[in-house]
Amino acid sequence: MFQEPDYRENLSLALSEVLDDIGVNERMVMRRRRNYMLIQTTKNISDRLTDTNNTSYHLGSQSEGTTTIGLESDVDLLFCMHDFNIIQDWSEWEHGKENYLMIQDENTTPGYCFLQSLRQDVPLPDTVIPDEHHITDRSERVLLKNTVINHMVYGAFGQQHGPSVAIQGQSGFFDGDNVLAFPCKSWPQSASGWLERQGIGRWPTQDMRRYAASTGCFVVPTGSKVSEYPELEWRISTSLAERCLMSNLNITQIRCYVLLKMILKSFLNPHAEINISSFMCKTVLLHCIENTEPSVWKDNNLFTCLTYCLLELHSCVQNDRCSHFIIPDNNLMAGQFTAETKHELSKNICELIQNDRQWLLSIDIDNLGHRLQVKLNRIPHRVYYFPSSLQIYEQVLTSTYGSNAFNISMRYMLVLNHLKNENIRTIKQLVVKLMNFSNNGNRLEHAAFKLLAPFLFTTYGSILASSSIGENNQMSPEALVWLSAGLNSDTSSSRLKLASVFYSTGDMEKAEQILRHTEQQYYSYPVVPICGCCYCKKPLPTVKAEFLRVCGEQSWDCIKHNTAFCVRFIQKEINCVPHELQYEMFRSTQDDMIHREYLDDLWMDWAVVDSLPFLYFLQYKVYSHLQRHQDQQQALCKLIRTILTDKNLGHRETALNILGQCMEQENRHQQALNCYLLSLQQRPRNNVAIIHICKLLSGLLSSQ
Repeated sequence: MFQEPDYRENLSLALSEVLDDIGVNERMVMRRRRNYMLIQTTKNISDRLTDTNNTSYHLGSQSEGTTTIGLESDVDLLFCMHDFNIIQDWSEWEHGKENYLMIQDENTTPGYCFLQSLRQDVPLPDTVIPDEHHITDRSERVLLKNTVINHMVYGAFGQQHGPSVAIQGQSGFFDGDNVLAFPCKSWPQSASGWLERQGIGRWPTQDMRRYAASTGCFVVPTGSKVSEYPELEWRISTSLAERCLMSNLNITQIRCYVLLKMILKSFLNPHAEINISSFMCKTVLLHCIENTEPSVWKDNNLFTCLTYCLLELHSCVQNDRCSHFIIPDNNLMAGQFTAETKHELSKNICELIQNDRQWLLSIDIDNLGHRLQVKLNRIPHRVYYFPSSLQIYEQVLTSTYGSNAFNISMRYMLVLNHLKNENIRTIKQLVVKLMNFSNNGNRLEHAAFKLLAPFLFTTYGSILASSSIGENNQMSPEALVWLSAGLNSDTSSSRLKLASVFYSTGDMEKAEQILRHTEQQYYSYPVVPICGCCYCKKPLPTVKAEFLRVCGEQSWDCIKHNTAFCVRFIQKEINCVPHELQYEMFRSTQDDMIHREYLDDLWMDWAVVDSLPFLYFLQYKVYSHLQRHQDQQQALCKLIRTILTDKNLGHRETALNILGQCMEQENRHQQALNCYLLSLQQRPRNNVAIIHICKLLSGLLSSQ
């Protein structure tokens, strides 16, 4: 079947060029993969710092690089909870852990298992039901229900769909599915045959199989659609092995998978109903690769490879069977379709195959059909405007940069939340622990260390400074060392913290020098403000083309050199915070507390402000002390202009509150009141503007 007419070769080459133009090429695939691996590593380092016994894994299309802008793929994240230990052999039992024995028998669906509860003190089965999340079966085994996950963390994250939690609008980039899973260190027994299986294409290689076996597996909380015991079954997941396989595809195979997903979205699941999943398409692709010669998968044969995959998919639908690539007894299509749906899908896939190339020309995703017509000289290019490959590259850069920057900001917020109740000695131990990642870690851990460490250095130095300022109104030498070590966290936030410390000790000259230098840095390079305080509903900041060019050249260094994170002071740093900003640490009444959300509002007992408003506010205060009144008024004007014009502010209400206090210092009481009222419009609850209004009105009444 692989000896095809010339038109198929021409069509394949044109199709490959179109996919290259819309970002399905080696460069963009690697960019996406590196981005999400760095995000994953940063998450895991911060979790180890905060003693969170989980490991996060980015999976799916975004981390594989098997997507396009138009496909709008989810960001899939698997949280592996290490407090649980799933075993297949009694030798794997661990003292003191939540041990569960994986049970696969005549009552479990292939690819699924029961989890039998074991004692923590000795390797024996539990005989007593410990809580409502367990049940005894007919064999008197104590089994764990998969609904236990509902009571763990789903309520804090989003809406449950099967084993995953769907989170809409995270960080303004992609919707996401977050799956909780328990780890099993050993390779699933039901997949043992895969390690020896050898297809025509001699793929996967032995090295890939050995690596896959070393990753073990997970169990995730969902039962089969055809199970008699849906609340007791747990699906066996070989996600890490699958990620390894996907990372070893060549670009033609990746393009074939992207096309399958476009076909799925355009023709087979057009109204967002999930009949055939992208995972089924991935599985079909892997089977096709295994059963063909490697030489088949070339750019000039792309259309033929795609047709082969569609034929295989049609066979799966016809036979109601799509065997999991690694666990072949697991039928991914079991219970998936009604007879009517099966007939409709079979007919649609047949039409796609029989109509040859015509359906490709009607795919709207990423303008693929129209782009292909231009390549084939069916229509002149001037009829349609398409984003150029450079524009698409810049758009992908924007999203990958933004997702990484927001992740760093959010992970550091979680570290701060952990620090707030720790003493100085424990915090220093945490700093040393982080430094060990740089000394002993791999390349990704080195990169994550360079991004996270300066923030922790700055906070530790600021905490030391706050302690010494409280004792003798001076900054200790050790505090200055740590504050200096953290100066390059980003363009501005750590520098502004140091300037704030100098301001708090009364050293206005040094504070002014740092502020002047920071302002020069801010406007000498393209800078993007980032605030990751809120876990969701954060829009992507406006990014200039100049920034994107720098981002492309400097890779992830742009996060350090071209990003302005918001400035965060926890209460342990209170003596380093100007008194106008200290009010923000006491923003909430008891009634306000009820209206907080855990992840979104972790920062609400801190003083948090965007970099640029804080820069101009500090300048206003410093110039006031230095009696440089013209410079002081210029700083005030810049603060006002920033609040009015900067669309990227994450804490506009705080900026309005400090502006209001500047207006009070100017005796412009009406404007101060207006600032506080505007602040309340931004955030009606958990806003210290209420206190400022009461204080202002009380002062005015007293003066009368």
